[in-house]
Amino acid sequence: MKRFTIKNMIVATVLMLSFASCEKSFLELQPPTSLTPEYALATEADLQVALRGAYAGLKTTGLYGRSLPVLGDIMADNTYQSVSNTNRYTAFNLYNYTVLDGDVQALWTNAYTVILRANNIINSSVADNANVLQYKGEAYAIRALAYFNLVRYFATPYTQDPTALGVPIVTTYKADLKPSRAKVSEVYDLINKDLTMAATMMTKFTNSSQFSKYAAKALQAKVLLAMGDMTNAKAVALDVIANSGFTAVTAAAHAGYWSAVAPRTDKVETLFEVSFDAVSNNGFDALAYIYLQSGNYGDMLCNTDFYKTFDAADVRKALYATGTRGGLASVFVNKFSSYSGDHTDTKVVRLSEMYLIAAEASYPSNSADALKYINEVTSRRGAPAIASSGAALLEDIIAERRRELAFEGERYLDMQRLKRNITRSTDYPASARAIDFANFRRIMPIPQVELDANPNIRSQQNPGWN
Repeated sequence: MKRFTIKNMIVATVLMLSFASCEKSFLELQPPTSLTPEYALATEADLQVALRGAYAGLKTTGLYGRSLPVLGDIMADNTYQSVSNTNRYTAFNLYNYTVLDGDVQALWTNAYTVILRANNIINSSVADNANVLQYKGEAYAIRALAYFNLVRYFATPYTQDPTALGVPIVTTYKADLKPSRAKVSEVYDLINKDLTMAATMMTKFTNSSQFSKYAAKALQAKVLLAMGDMTNAKAVALDVIANSGFTAVTAAAHAGYWSAVAPRTDKVETLFEVSFDAVSNNGFDALAYIYLQSGNYGDMLCNTDFYKTFDAADVRKALYATGTRGGLASVFVNKFSSYSGDHTDTKVVRLSEMYLIAAEASYPSNSADALKYINEVTSRRGAPAIASSGAALLEDIIAERRRELAFEGERYLDMQRLKRNITRSTDYPASARAIDFANFRRIMPIPQVELDANPNIRSQQNPGWN
């Protein structure tokens, strides 16, 4: 079996760049297989092509093509697997996945492939101009996003122990690299530095499928929230709200927003999304296939108890439908409505989340602000205004965050940073309804193929997986 390790990905990425550059001449001074990234990325046009490759890496099934949104809900208490299923993500529904799990390995491998593609752009020696700076800024944001996902799934939450082992940091090309794991705090330091660089370098907004200055800042607000840095999370979220030029989607436009499939140029709601179309998509492995019923897999269903938390007048409730699957009453997820032709894009950062971050970050020091910002969301959804105080206010904010970001992959990651036990309903298998925060499977294992190939990480497996 081929071993897909960090070293393998470095070599494969260089080979990809070599073939992308072969149009220059049939008479190369170096054979294509020995080209370094610096040689392969020699012009502004080369950087643009490489950037497309970095974005394409985010579309893989192991990342935003399907797994990240699904895992973020099935590993918590939003999504469960129907008794009538195609055996996709069964191990996560049961919470019995192992170091050999293919979805775990795909997340790891695909994320590092994206990182390596971004590294080649960032480290390019092409002379700076507005376009080059834009491309490099986008690459910094892409690298930050990949590391953010890795450190949240494969490491102890920052809010629990920032000195714990994080994930390997790779920022430069080295074909024989076998990196050890950095600390969680070191990974977050890199993420924040990358996002600061990204926001500084980018000057253009093209559409929602490409990073822009304020998309990078919005991602940084999410990062700061994950760190428990409420002061700075609020400040950055409010900067995005006040200065980005984006507007939040209204109740009247909500259904149309979710049914739209093309990248947005109007600066409504979506700061950044991973885009798919009729040519570039995951086919039967697309996100919509795992949720939609007619003509699709339809394996994943909405937790019945969660569905009941939506007020009758809440426009978000229309994204779900009741019916029967496998002989059982079920709630279907129709949030991702297009699975043929122009596919539904995967939302990564939305303006409404900035209000949610500002609300949570305001608690408990400024309850008035917390209520103000959370009701910016409820007022745009036809949901009852929140008027609670004290500990109940925080719970209402977390519950509203759950409703607004449902099936976008955030719920499990919220439970991690909040260090909360996961209590699942009777929709889930009896053996997997109480998932304590201390359960070792709350943190993914370093994949076995990486342990086998990299002696420097072999002794650094996460607790419980040895």
